[in-house]
Amino acid sequence: MYVRQLELRDFRSWPKLELGLERGVNLIVGRNGFGKTNIVEAVGYLAHLSSHRVNHDAPLVRAGAADARISVTTVNQGRELTSHLLIKPHAANLAQINRTRLKTPRELLGITHSVLFAPEDLSLVRGEPAERRRYLDDLIAARTPRLAGVKAEYDKVLKQRGALLKNASQTLRRGYSDDDGASALATLDVWDSQLAALGAQVTSARLELLADLEKYVVDAYSAIAPESRPAKVTYHSTVEKTVNSLVGDDEPVTTEILEAAILADLGKVRQREIERGTSLVGPHRDDLILHLGQQPAKGFASHGETWSYAISLRLAEFNLLRDSAGSDPVLILDDVFAELDAERRRRLVEVAAAAEQVIITAAVDEDLPENLGGTVVQRFSVVTEDTENGRISRIADGR
Repeated sequence: MYVRQLELRDFRSWPKLELGLERGVNLIVGRNGFGKTNIVEAVGYLAHLSSHRVNHDAPLVRAGAADARISVTTVNQGRELTSHLLIKPHAANLAQINRTRLKTPRELLGITHSVLFAPEDLSLVRGEPAERRRYLDDLIAARTPRLAGVKAEYDKVLKQRGALLKNASQTLRRGYSDDDGASALATLDVWDSQLAALGAQVTSARLELLADLEKYVVDAYSAIAPESRPAKVTYHSTVEKTVNSLVGDDEPVTTEILEAAILADLGKVRQREIERGTSLVGPHRDDLILHLGQQPAKGFASHGETWSYAISLRLAEFNLLRDSAGSDPVLILDDVFAELDAERRRRLVEVAAAAEQVIITAAVDEDLPENLGGTVVQRFSVVTEDTENGRISRIADGR
């Protein structure tokens, strides 16, 4: 797969951009703050319906504009499709493929596959569990777009259940001896049932993904850091102990078992949840545990090992999507070479050179590894221009 054309309107610092891209390595160079990362962020946003830099849409719309638009034309095994996304910071986003309006932007998932590696990826190793859960969920959505809807429904139920626990805490504490308390507890029972059913599907999808992903992570880390301790990934669930009590050593963990375990544990912690006003059980509290040898990478990995692990997770994502879809995702390397030592730069370029299309951003040529050399098929230079409406980005004449 490769992106043939990218068009932006009022996306971050770009009032307008029309960029033709080619197979092979496309290089975008510009000083920090000039807007080069905004270009690759747009491709990643269309692929995953989320940004690697912010958690909500408002910053994506250029100051003073009502909305922003991303259009990406991809070619996948000879088939060309153009995806359009209208980003509205205070209303629902709108999407279409070619000239067909879609019911929901989630229908864009699976059209553009991209894997983006950025300096922010260090948080996959050093950061909070939410970063690793998002890594898993984005990859699940890329492989099986239908499951993105399941995760979205789970998040809605979790939010409404949390609102009940927080706002009706005093009523819930009265219990069944009070009519209002009994009614509130009955409502909580309904939310428990929905949370367990949807949460079981989310957890099952993560476990299935990890079973496929683990060998890719192990192989990628071994190739990047052969002198280091071996990598290993495991999934920690809030219902792990209960699940283990329900299945034998060789029995598969089914969605039904996960649902029963979540319901059972919700019952055990109900009083604590009412007292604390928050949901304590479910995949929203799970974690992907990254190991190096016998120790967790978080807190025990050196700086170099942390970078190697972050790269390995993205390369594992790339190779899994390649094997699953039968074509290469677009590989995006956003300003990462400046952070890597010479050996890791060389190894990353070796991997990138084999991809159908790579988009690389860099602040200066000195950040680029020597073996990138003649692999670049196209180069763009990003500059800024001061206007009466503020500073904007543009592609320099002559590139």
